[in-house]
Amino acid sequence: MNLPFEKYQATGNDFVIIDQRSSEYLNRADTSTIRKICDRRFGIGADGLILLELHPEVDFEMIHFNSDGNERTMCGNGGRCIVKYANTLGLINSSCEFLAIDGVHKASINAKNWVELQMIDVNDMQKVDEHYILNTGSPHYVEFREDVEKIDIEKEGARIRYSSNFKNEGINVNFAERNEGGIFLRTYERGVEGETLSCGTGAAAAALAAYNHFGLLGDKTRLKVNTPGGAQEVKFRKKDDGFSDIWLCGPADHVFSGEIDISQI
Repeated sequence: MNLPFEKYQATGNDFVIIDQRSSEYLNRADTSTIRKICDRRFGIGADGLILLELHPEVDFEMIHFNSDGNERTMCGNGGRCIVKYANTLGLINSSCEFLAIDGVHKASINAKNWVELQMIDVNDMQKVDEHYILNTGSPHYVEFREDVEKIDIEKEGARIRYSSNFKNEGINVNFAERNEGGIFLRTYERGVEGETLSCGTGAAAAALAAYNHFGLLGDKTRLKVNTPGGAQEVKFRKKDDGFSDIWLCGPADHVFSGEIDISQI
């Protein structure tokens, strides 16, 4: 069967997106096929795969799978990409609401492909020793270090992700440091099981952790998050018991269109 697809990326975090408004090509049980499609040597290659489907109560539904074929948690960069795709299809104009695994999200897009995506509120951030644990739609470990560019992310990320505290459910591991204008961030993603060029929920998590770690002031904050794949911005409001009005902001771009015979992979 030939599968039509679109390839999108948001600050280097790349996704295969499939329009399932009128035909069902894949479903949640197709773990092996999704894993093969995302394989960078034998498939199309991507950090994840996203299905766009209609929903009666919102503009559309986003169903996201990591490159290991599993549907787990929210993907911020994938959310920005699917908003751009929905806009290109004419399904939405400059704003929308869509359903993801963690609930309904609001988003907006401008003519320069800049997408702003509202994330879930964060009411619980734990500081444990020298790191932070919080959930921004996906679970994240955030640690602030010096010389983040020199860290062996594959080794250090896997060590924490598969440690006794996290090995059963897994966790996304982030290393960050303050730099001019914001923070620099690198992420080891659960489900990809390696470093990605950026992570949207990780950017949000690191920005919120940075607010506490560096003693940032003000009840409304906008922080630049630099990653190996490019720059994003996270804006949020501090409240007594956590953070609200959290928006992940950045570009989302179409890479190419194609078809793949999934019977041959």
